Amino acid sequence: MHRPRRAGALAHRAGHPGVTAPVQGFRIAERAAPEVAGRLAAGAAVLLPMGSLETHGPQAPMGDYLLAEAIADRIAAAAAAQGADALVLPAIPFGGADYFSFVPGGIVLSPATLQAVVEETCDNLVRTGVRRILILNGHAGSIAPVEAATRALRRRHELLVPAMHLWRIAGALHAELGGSPASFGHGGDPVWSVALHLRPDLCRPEAARERQPVPPVLGLPVANFGTLRVAGVEVSVPMEVEEVAPGGVACADSRPGSAEHGARIVARLVEAGATMVAQLHAIA
Repeated sequence: MHRPRRAGALAHRAGHPGVTAPVQGFRIAERAAPEVAGRLAAGAAVLLPMGSLETHGPQAPMGDYLLAEAIADRIAAAAAAQGADALVLPAIPFGGADYFSFVPGGIVLSPATLQAVVEETCDNLVRTGVRRILILNGHAGSIAPVEAATRALRRRHELLVPAMHLWRIAGALHAELGGSPASFGHGGDPVWSVALHLRPDLCRPEAARERQPVPPVLGLPVANFGTLRVAGVEVSVPMEVEEVAPGGVACADSRPGSAEHGARIVARLVEAGATMVAQLHAIA
């Protein structure tokens, strides 16, 4: 007789060679409804991964939501090891509109639309009794809509929904964990090293390269995403990605990124996420 796999079991997923130790047993989409209902009734937390579909340069997959989803899997597994059950929703694959509106194949949502998607997703969970939710956001352009949504959820449901903004956290850890200054930035780290660690099957390291020359905008040098340098200060202007990161690369050189560095970043993200899940169980 076939025995069902335990919720915390680890197994390689068929059809995805190169995927690093994917986790089975936590994704709501892969579990039967009675099991999900029972685990939620027993107090399981729900993880909502989010990302985007945009350019990360010639070497990395467009769907960084795949990384947020993989990190969510690992957080759920680590939380389970601490006795705190968690289930993972399918990732929201489209990010809030910022600099990627004209990327071929990319999809962006207006801030109002994305905020509504996050709110209504959580409303559905709350309606069925869920009180432990953790958002794992992997796109900078989604930070404002996510935080607006969590404020609205607190007012409406008296529920605190924490959000981990993955790349902001990882960016703050980059130097501490030994990352190269040259590879830090869009089209490089931290996303690039995390992709090399979690989804090497989708990466093309041979295509990693240096940043290309950035033409001036309004006759002025581009300082960063959405800013120009004027008289020693930065002035905001609306931009698209190609104006600041030609070919999707804004870092000086993406080539120093590595799977080993990505593993260190993921370990810290998983530790923080699992601790947050355990804390939600402890206080709710």
